[in-house]
Amino acid sequence: MDVINLEEARDDDFIQEVMDESGQNLRHCYQCGRCTAGCPCGFAFDLPVSQVMRNLQEGRKSAVLDCRSIWLCLSCSSCSTRCPNSIDVARVMDVLRHIARREGRVAEKGVTIFWDAFLGSIRKHGRAYELGIAANYMARTGRVWTDLDLLPRIAPKGKLSPLPHNLRGHEESARIFQRFEKDRAL
Repeated sequence: MDVINLEEARDDDFIQEVMDESGQNLRHCYQCGRCTAGCPCGFAFDLPVSQVMRNLQEGRKSAVLDCRSIWLCLSCSSCSTRCPNSIDVARVMDVLRHIARREGRVAEKGVTIFWDAFLGSIRKHGRAYELGIAANYMARTGRVWTDLDLLPRIAPKGKLSPLPHNLRGHEESARIFQRFEKDRAL
């Protein structure tokens, strides 16, 4: 996304939706830029964190939900920690990803594919099964040979078990997912 449409109509319902879901008061952001200055992956963002927040304050729904930045956010909370007004910016970014996904506005498909593979592993095994996550991701993206050169260095460390280790009581994890899906359907 190279150009932001400054003429985009203000969407007050969108602003309220983000504030309700995140529990954050977006009006408290006064654009100090500390979130952007502390972001370890800001170099890859199409919109700096402070500009995501500003566009959000202005109700520019398309500018915010169609940007790559919300998908590239690491959720490391550096922005939240640095905010002088105690805004949990990382939580806001997370909510923006959820809203964008619900609306089918995914600027970085690889991120959602990985997210689905990871959560599928948690649902099935109660914990992350790394080799299964990697296989799922590779199969769905077609990136089969990506990082394959790392295997000889990783394999001897025993970090990639060929078989999943189910957590005792992993069925409870599956029930958490079922409750979430039931609540979303209401």
